[in-house]
Amino acid sequence: MINEHVNHISQEVPEPDPALTHLNIFVGKWVTDGLIMESPAGQAAKLKATDTYEWLPGGYFLIHHVDGMMGDKEVKTIEIIGYDTTSQMYFTHAYDNYGSRASYYANLLGRDWTITGKTERFTGKFSVDGNTLIGTWELLGNNESWAHWMDIRLRKVE
Repeated sequence: MINEHVNHISQEVPEPDPALTHLNIFVGKWVTDGLIMESPAGQAAKLKATDTYEWLPGGYFLIHHVDGMMGDKEVKTIEIIGYDTTSQMYFTHAYDNYGSRASYYANLLGRDWTITGKTERFTGKFSVDGNTLIGTWELLGNNESWAHWMDIRLRKVE
């Protein structure tokens, strides 16, 4: 097993896909606020968080840390974002302090950022200066239709 790892490291490593550079718009610290809609899953609540994005050395993966509150519930998440050259889409894997994990595909076209998972999806748009991202999350309901879940705004502070 160690030899396999050493052989992998000693091989020539390709450069990160140029599409990853588009994610530089995320790098930094963001203050996030939002409103979670009332639903069968719970009451309406405010969302407050700090989101921090940084490159893992090598430039192949963007690491996203979330430290926030959804109503009175503390949420801490780490997300790893990469790029799949075959599908030409970004992929993400997220893990939180409640043992949940989720995988998504995402796309950044111009200023439009979309994320799609099995039961959640997001549509948002960056401001012209790239310092604000405003968007809406939706949840897939039992009746197989998408329902408005929350509205969020991220503002870059660093």
